[in-house]
Amino acid sequence: MRILMAEDDAALAKFVSQGLESENYRVDVLGDGAQARAAAAGNEYDLVVLDLNLPNLDGISVLRHIRQQRPSLPVLVLTQRNKVEDKVECLDTGADDYLAKPFSFSELSARIRALLRRSHQPSGSVLEVDDLKLDRMEHRVERGGRRIELTTREFALLEYLMQNAGRRVTRAMIIEHVWNLTFDTTTNVVDVYINYLRRKIDDGYPRKLIHTARGVGYKLSAGAEVRI
Repeated sequence: MRILMAEDDAALAKFVSQGLESENYRVDVLGDGAQARAAAAGNEYDLVVLDLNLPNLDGISVLRHIRQQRPSLPVLVLTQRNKVEDKVECLDTGADDYLAKPFSFSELSARIRALLRRSHQPSGSVLEVDDLKLDRMEHRVERGGRRIELTTREFALLEYLMQNAGRRVTRAMIIEHVWNLTFDTTTNVVDVYINYLRRKIDDGYPRKLIHTARGVGYKLSAGAEVRI
């Protein structure tokens, strides 16, 4: 799952993003309110962690814009403001939860899980292609009923492929969505991780699910295709 964190405290943002990434979330960090507003409107996020004291555009304005554009997108306000009137304003503007700093990371993580459980129906939290199943909430992968252990990055890559099942995705798209980086034509990191997944997902099964799209990238589907 992909989270947008709007936070101008670089040290705090790094601490939280590293913790969430260790729990298999993909995290985009932005320290500018205007950039956060544009990112929330233009990308498919599952949740936003939002500070109120942002440069260029305050958090309340960002929250108000999110509610206009993405009314069902969960927003957790994470801020130093702890007055009752601040909480009331945020909740009335459309925040789903409110956590004051300083905070415990374990509490933040639990609140995020609770918001995601409420916002995702079972059909949206469990991805299935053929006999392969990925549970986004439990971070669990099975094929044919057999549990498959994946690293954080492997899980994120498989999740992205399954979200785009039946469609070709380029290496640049994968790098952007899984690694949050700009594509470097000299790197083979995508091909390396695709091979990792193939060994865990496809080896030993008669039907291969991960296919190479010649000259484009990769595609996950149950249909028979040429793998090169």
